[in-house]
Amino acid sequence: MSSANGLICFTNCLLPTEDGGLVQKDLWIDERRGVILDSQRTFFLRKERPDRIIDLGGNILSPGLIDIQINGAYNFDFSVYEDDDEAYTAGLRRVAQNIVETGTQERSLYPKLLHLLRPYSAPGSATLLGWHAEGPFIQFAKRGAHAPQFLVPAKEEIKSFEDVYGAENLAETEDWLMAGDTEDALGVRVITAAPEVDGVMSSVEELVRRGVVFSIGHSIATTDIATAAVQRGARLITHLFNAMPQLHHRDPSIIGLLGASPAESPRTAAQEQASTLASLHRVPSVLKRAAAQEGPQPVSEAFDDVQTPPQTPLLRAQEGFELGLQKGKVADLAFERPFYEMIVDGIHSHPNSVRLAYSAYPDGCILITDGTSAPMHDSPAVLTAPAAMKILDPNLKDGIHAWRDGKRFVKAGDKLYLEGTDTLAGSVVTLDKCVRNFSRFTGCSLGEALRCATYNPARCLGLEHRKGTLRAGADADLVVLDRKGKVLSTWVAGREVWTRKAM
Repeated sequence: MSSANGLICFTNCLLPTEDGGLVQKDLWIDERRGVILDSQRTFFLRKERPDRIIDLGGNILSPGLIDIQINGAYNFDFSVYEDDDEAYTAGLRRVAQNIVETGTQERSLYPKLLHLLRPYSAPGSATLLGWHAEGPFIQFAKRGAHAPQFLVPAKEEIKSFEDVYGAENLAETEDWLMAGDTEDALGVRVITAAPEVDGVMSSVEELVRRGVVFSIGHSIATTDIATAAVQRGARLITHLFNAMPQLHHRDPSIIGLLGASPAESPRTAAQEQASTLASLHRVPSVLKRAAAQEGPQPVSEAFDDVQTPPQTPLLRAQEGFELGLQKGKVADLAFERPFYEMIVDGIHSHPNSVRLAYSAYPDGCILITDGTSAPMHDSPAVLTAPAAMKILDPNLKDGIHAWRDGKRFVKAGDKLYLEGTDTLAGSVVTLDKCVRNFSRFTGCSLGEALRCATYNPARCLGLEHRKGTLRAGADADLVVLDRKGKVLSTWVAGREVWTRKAM
């Protein structure tokens, strides 16, 4: 059913605000243009009222949820390419179309996959916003499920990033969403890397200049190194608590950025280098054993395969180790605490840890599902994400399922185990469930939880003028939820594309 004049009014509903509140207010949209309207301005300029009025019965009308890490779903894996562009594109579109209901790869394939995974939008489907490249410039000791043989340093700095991802795939600064042009848009929007890896720190500023969101992750960076990365432009922390040193009161490492003060200055380069060289004599034997391992190892993204103690040293000395930490070069630059992702499935992070992080820095919290080298998408359908696997499907039964490289996984609820082991390999929790979990774990309102899955990720990506908001002029990608946060219907570009069947 459509409106004769294209105007639709949602009434008797609660609208999430950008500060996390919920207000009772009508919302007007133009289904022909697919945008949200300023109701008063529209009425006085067009002298029209909406021909279609939808009573939501006191339920919540939210912006579409945004998941900035998703790996695949509906039997399609974004990281697997079998030399067939058409089949790959078809799988990509199948995920985008079906997701409205609810892998580091060998380096030679990066340019091909990134080209195929450019931003994509079609009527009735979730919008793919670009590519989140997680690896291969990550720390061996915190590699998680990434295969060791694919990890590389950035010895040639920014050229190394161009060689791996393809120079044509690195984003430029133009805002393609504002222009409404996705056909020629470049795909890399977020890169997760470890700033202590050779050549990475000196590449941060150039990547940021090109419009890439640099995210700190799979790293053993000290507090000083993590702080320097933020001062150079790092804007995000990848899956907080996972694949990084745990909080220690003398060196809180990456996690400590949530409590950082803008007035802080890191140590000088000379102090950092002296500390690094001294600590090399104390490399734990478990790390030495890990460094000696060859080939892919079955590991857990939820719980590190390498138990890294507080103040873990860098794995090897770098001659002339220089991060530009001296006063006057980096220490005087502006500092703003980065956004941080959290997988709120009750598995990857304990509820108390989730509450602690949110209490420290609520404005930076972004809810995700799980991911390793995955494209981002805006899913008004909300049941968005997979946990590191292609087997995300709300209708998938518990049991044994194939993955890749001959491996199989056992699905038990939201948990995934490597077959024949008790190794936790991730979860298949959906983003709407993360929102409900988050509200329950932290005690925050549903409006505040929705902010972490809509407005906050949009701000992180610089898309808050079009996505994750109900402001006039934004895309009319919407989701209707009941008062408990369960999805009732979804709308893409002003048109209803999915409705929950009556029980």
